[in-house]
Amino acid sequence: MQKLILIGASAGGVAALTHITAALPADLPATVLIVMHIGARHSLLPDILQKRCPLPVTHAVDRAPLLPGQVLIAPPDCHLTVEQHDGQPRARLWHGPKENYTRPAIDPLFRSAAAAFDGHVIGAILTGYLDDGTAGLQAIKACGGQAVVQDPQEAQVPDMPASAIGNVAVDHVLRVAEMGALLTSLAALPPEAPSAPPPPPAPTWVKVENSFVQGKAGLPDLQRIGKPSGYTCPECGGALWQLDGAAPARFRCHTGHAFTARVLAHMQEEAVEAALWSALRALQEQQRLEQELLQDDPQRAEKLQANITILQGLLAKSI
Repeated sequence: MQKLILIGASAGGVAALTHITAALPADLPATVLIVMHIGARHSLLPDILQKRCPLPVTHAVDRAPLLPGQVLIAPPDCHLTVEQHDGQPRARLWHGPKENYTRPAIDPLFRSAAAAFDGHVIGAILTGYLDDGTAGLQAIKACGGQAVVQDPQEAQVPDMPASAIGNVAVDHVLRVAEMGALLTSLAALPPEAPSAPPPPPAPTWVKVENSFVQGKAGLPDLQRIGKPSGYTCPECGGALWQLDGAAPARFRCHTGHAFTARVLAHMQEEAVEAALWSALRALQEQQRLEQELLQDDPQRAEKLQANITILQGLLAKSI
């Protein structure tokens, strides 16, 4: 079975990806798949990387075969995953629920490859905010693959590398300048002898979470891997379930949105700020209405102004 090199990056990732892909040889015996947090925006990343990369670089196409010596990038607003179809590896694209408030996300690619390619997967996490990719790297390790992480001290944004190092039994931590050569050497390692023990099967949580990306899972599946948390999904308003044994803590709703605790806290902070701005706008409109159209009540006007001042103070502290 051929090997896959998976790379996940976010803020600051363009420069890091450019250095790494430029160092890959033209005869690389593996497929490289990249997820960069680009959201739904038009992406020029394939063109940028192609300027220095000796391998062909394109956006992934749904159901396209995975061939050695190519670099495939998750297109905007789609989760990139992989699968085995009639014994042949191929890419799949899904407009599934966002994970960690982004689509494409790193975790879906890493999880799908871990389940479909056993130990023939090398996962790498680069610079980026928060902690997307940590759970995916855990899946790769659980299925016998290898984990590579950029040194947080050189990362433009150290959050994602630091999270991976803190929660995964990482095999290699190194600078971007060294990563291309390492990935090439890992891809060139011969397969294990037939007498070697088979890699462990994909854990249940990996299979269930992969099904959510494809729209094939629901509440009964979620009950197999988690428990009600009492929190609400900031994407759809549904109940969130906390996934059993996840470190860092992770949550999913039954429609499939997924968050780490840090991402959830970040989204709640944004929601609170938006609610405060909305309340301030409503109070200011009410104040203007009463001043211009209604009989002026000094006590009521004073109370409205006091509430406006309180909200303005809260918003000033949140900035």
